[in-house]
Amino acid sequence: MSEQEPFSPAARVASFRHALKGVGDTIRTQHNVWIHSAVTAAVCATGLWVGLGGRDWAVIALSIGGVWVAELLNTALEHLCDVASPEFHPLVARAKDAAAGAVLIAAATAATVGLLVLGPALLERLG
Repeated sequence: MSEQEPFSPAARVASFRHALKGVGDTIRTQHNVWIHSAVTAAVCATGLWVGLGGRDWAVIALSIGGVWVAELLNTALEHLCDVASPEFHPLVARAKDAAAGAVLIAAATAATVGLLVLGPALLERLG
């Protein structure tokens, strides 16, 4: 095991750059992330329009963050699987399916939260 390098502000900045590069690459290359982006924008615009309170924003933000985290981890796993097993392997397929399932569950949960939080506010605003 190698000795840990001392703290360096430059290394922390580089770390953030790598992370932002990963987010940007995922946004540019993953079609489902385009959908997540559009839904994120629509939910945020709707929340501003109906005047959500702080707690509601917190719940919405956690839900949106959960979907984005799941999608980024799914993308990372897919990339690693493609390198580790360029040819089809049933266990790699199962791993990819499970990761995609995690995104589906996160998105379904976020949609439910969105309906529970935004639904009443929309009905009040429109009704």
